[in-house]
Amino acid sequence: MKKERINEILTHIKNVKIAVYGDFCIDAYWLLDARGSEVSVETGLQARAVGKHYYSLGGASNVVANIAALEPATIQVIGVIGDDIFGRELTRQLHDLGVDTTYLVVQKENFDTVTFGKPYLEGNEKPRIDFGFFNKRAEATDHALLNGIRSALQTADALIFNQQVPGSITNESFIDQTNDLFGRFNDRIVLLDSRHYGRKFENIYRKTNDLEAARLNNVDVKSDDVLTLADVRRYTQNLFQRAGKPVFVTRGPRGIITVDSEGIHEVPGIQLMKKLDTVGAGDTVTSALALCLGAGVRPAEAAEFANFAAAVTTQKLFQTGTASGAEILEVGKDADYIYQPELASDRRRARYLDKTEIEFCYESIPLGQIKHAVFDNDGTISTLRQGWEKIMAPVMIKAILGDKYETADETLYHKVRNRVADYIDKSTGIQTIVQMEALVEMVREFGVVGPDKILDKFGYKEIYNQHLMELVNRRIEKFKRGELDINDYTIKGALALLKELRQKGIKLYLASGTDRRDVIAESKALGYAELFDGGIYGGLGDIQRYSKKMVIERIMTENNLQGPQLAVFGDGPVEMRECRKGDGLAIGIASDEIRRHGLNIEKRTRLVKAGAHIIVPDFSQYDKIIKLLFQGFGPHFEKNPRAGTQ
Repeated sequence: MKKERINEILTHIKNVKIAVYGDFCIDAYWLLDARGSEVSVETGLQARAVGKHYYSLGGASNVVANIAALEPATIQVIGVIGDDIFGRELTRQLHDLGVDTTYLVVQKENFDTVTFGKPYLEGNEKPRIDFGFFNKRAEATDHALLNGIRSALQTADALIFNQQVPGSITNESFIDQTNDLFGRFNDRIVLLDSRHYGRKFENIYRKTNDLEAARLNNVDVKSDDVLTLADVRRYTQNLFQRAGKPVFVTRGPRGIITVDSEGIHEVPGIQLMKKLDTVGAGDTVTSALALCLGAGVRPAEAAEFANFAAAVTTQKLFQTGTASGAEILEVGKDADYIYQPELASDRRRARYLDKTEIEFCYESIPLGQIKHAVFDNDGTISTLRQGWEKIMAPVMIKAILGDKYETADETLYHKVRNRVADYIDKSTGIQTIVQMEALVEMVREFGVVGPDKILDKFGYKEIYNQHLMELVNRRIEKFKRGELDINDYTIKGALALLKELRQKGIKLYLASGTDRRDVIAESKALGYAELFDGGIYGGLGDIQRYSKKMVIERIMTENNLQGPQLAVFGDGPVEMRECRKGDGLAIGIASDEIRRHGLNIEKRTRLVKAGAHIIVPDFSQYDKIIKLLFQGFGPHFEKNPRAGTQ
């Protein structure tokens, strides 16, 4: 979706009148003081002290908060609260958002506002304290709610029917009467998002997740089951056939599947570098879908827009965040999609060109058009920097833990270690200075090091480079002394492929996340710098002046290239994603940098998810790669050949 289209949708949303029925809840955060309070005279027990407390909208209230962030024309709520302090706080916050609470019913007896009390001690959440889980709705309350639903169906562009709290609908007749209204107003947009009553409503658009979709298809699944794309597609299509109205099925990081009268549409998940908090992401999707549908946006586009919105809120930690129009635009303008997660995580699905180690990730690949080629350096051609991850990881861990590096308990140490490992895995191929920017954020995120002791990105980069260059320089010296040769420091077949491409008139470029001066020095030292007649590119210490994205865009623009006329070779996800954004041919090198040949399974996973069209473990079959690039291929494939099991 282009930036211009996102802006159009945001503009149309401002004219939408929307209503929300649901379980209106509030989250109560009680941050306990570790010092505690006094010992109770009456009980002799140590009392706990609350150092700070605050309250945020939850359940259907959070759906409303997400809607309000996109500034529609009007918001009407339909629900019930208790006559208590939590209900009054909830109402106050809704009024602050400019919401019409005419049909927010206050039931004075047998009903407490649904509240999730969340005590935290030293950053760790303690057992939750819940209010309102044994409510009994009065018939008068249901009658008032039905009047609110009728009003919404008559006046709103879209109605969200949101249900999250178990047992929140206590009178079966309410469901029957609601279905009667939905039948009478069958032409209206009603988006159902129900956790416990999904089977019971009719004449609705449906938003659900993949596990719930399976259960609605009478499939017994557990919360940790992983469902195949084929299964989820089938479940979604079945739900659409039953209702005859659009169905949206969310798949967490794997995106959203939509089925409507136009067919089945898949929106891929978005790769995000930061630490994520998925709480409330479903509410974000529901609100964005309904606003788009109310604005007349096609279901497939609504799902894409909602996907962007969810990518915003999942990056907001320790809160049920919302997504503004500006934030959605920021995510949408340059999203990094997750391609083919099933293929990436299950190598049994791999398909290889007959009698080769060349894996094809797609049925149709744009071959035979290559004119220019961009190569990553480290791990794609050179192995001089093999092991950089093992140097960066301890540098990052020590930076985050500071003086507590030696004394941090196991829980904190492993939390930091896992966070660092996850980031390095996702950021392979990106500029070092960008990785150090992320390190600064992580140091602040963990809060172990005082603000006055946190270095800037250049300070951390200097520390990392000092350790890394000691290793690189030792290796170059061995090469210069003749103790090791070019084959000990390059991926097998890389130089032969480069020379063959040059002979065929392909213009070659070298683009690395490493500093440019170091890329030039190392490629000259190993003797292949002159092969890159298009130039050698690397980091300049300023992300505004250099990135692989900028190099690829510049090459395509200056040479007036059309998509697959540019091939990009690399072992990192960054160059694969940027190649796909330009519709180029993405060739992933899943290299084992220690052996310098053979498949690195972890790299393969990353490269498939980043959008690689083709995966090779090395360039040992460079003659077959050359033939493929220039002549295409026949229909001969095999699964899991012996070559693919290295």
